[in-house]
Amino acid sequence: MANYELTIAHLYGNLLNTYGDNGNLLMLNYYAKKMGISFQSEVVSIHEPFNAKKYDLVFFGGGQDFEQVIVSKDIQEKKEDLIEYIENDGVMLAICGGYQLLGHYYMGAHGEKISGIGALDHYTLSQENNRFIGDIEIYNEEFDETYYGFENHNGRTFLGKGERPLGKVIEGHGNNGEDQSEGVIYKNVYGSYFHGPILSRNEQLAIRLLKLALEKKYGQKLDLPEEFK
Repeated sequence: MANYELTIAHLYGNLLNTYGDNGNLLMLNYYAKKMGISFQSEVVSIHEPFNAKKYDLVFFGGGQDFEQVIVSKDIQEKKEDLIEYIENDGVMLAICGGYQLLGHYYMGAHGEKISGIGALDHYTLSQENNRFIGDIEIYNEEFDETYYGFENHNGRTFLGKGERPLGKVIEGHGNNGEDQSEGVIYKNVYGSYFHGPILSRNEQLAIRLLKLALEKKYGQKLDLPEEFK
């Protein structure tokens, strides 16, 4: 079996870890080992450059408004490099606040407009005295896969040009409680409001992300264990 290596950037991993979202990295590492992949991750935080050519996969979690305002200001310095990474089919998983900050903006709990980087064409409004909380189930028709998770968010996200949802809501609220969409897929970027973390309950999604990163780096003909082919 071939020796594969993946290098992962954990964006603002020391600031954004709402509801244990950093556990997604633990799950990626777990499945990487089963697939025979050497898995190295490093935090890229405030005042640190993002090298679009260095990383094979990026994880971007969420936080409270206080941390996200700090990140919103700093990430503008990384904007061009992140857009380069995304447009070059770089693989990324973005959860909640990370998902919101990839878009144009989101509205904070007190009505303030917090800038994203506009790498993806969505925007996020806030709700007054309400949150979407509870178990959620969605179905992705393209992959014929069902994903399970837990949502807890004030934001109402509306997708834009070139974006398609991660799945259609079967149970729960999803992106905005109106159009039955949850999350986003744009090129090789996957975004979601699922906490829990999302990959702990959705093995097929973790493996999909790892295989996308491997294919991007090594090409389509991968020498993987039989169960992952």
